[in-house]
Amino acid sequence: MEYLVWKLSKDGRARTARTKGAINKAKKKLQKGKVSSRKLAVELEHGVCSKALSPLVIFEQRTVDRDRYIKEVLSVALKYGNHVFGNDWTFQQDGARPHTHRITQQWCHSNFPGFIDKDHWPPNSPNLNPLDYYIWDEFVKVIDWNKVTSKPTMIQELKRAVKKIRKEAVFESCACWTNRLYRMSQNNGRYLK
Repeated sequence: MEYLVWKLSKDGRARTARTKGAINKAKKKLQKGKVSSRKLAVELEHGVCSKALSPLVIFEQRTVDRDRYIKEVLSVALKYGNHVFGNDWTFQQDGARPHTHRITQQWCHSNFPGFIDKDHWPPNSPNLNPLDYYIWDEFVKVIDWNKVTSKPTMIQELKRAVKKIRKEAVFESCACWTNRLYRMSQNNGRYLK
């Protein structure tokens, strides 16, 4: 899953956090009640291919288990992939717990025309995930943070902003994937710089 956590800073500008450390820090503050009511979080699931972005799935309630992931995300990904590519495509995902669960893996093997399972995906997958190395930054740039004043307005703005991501950015993010795969193979699977 990809998390987008936002808050308004003292100068009124919105900030986002997507790193695991920043998200965990925000979660701790929320649990201790040391954060203002203006801090909100939603969980996003999104896909990318060379032709377009998949539909955006937004979870207002942040807990997503394997059953919810299969029902609300994988079913959307399957429908979208089959519509765009027919039966000639491969699905990959990151190592989030709902993704790596045995039942999720079985569902993916049984339903997707091609699937890269958790045992065959590189450990530094952000380097090979166009969402992580390209699209999320594009997404954050097109969000009009002045329109975000509450959780409902944030969700509305996320839905609007995803439609504004440049088609060229989507294509470029996927076009460099093969080169990134080669560079990782030459780098013994370590992070790319």
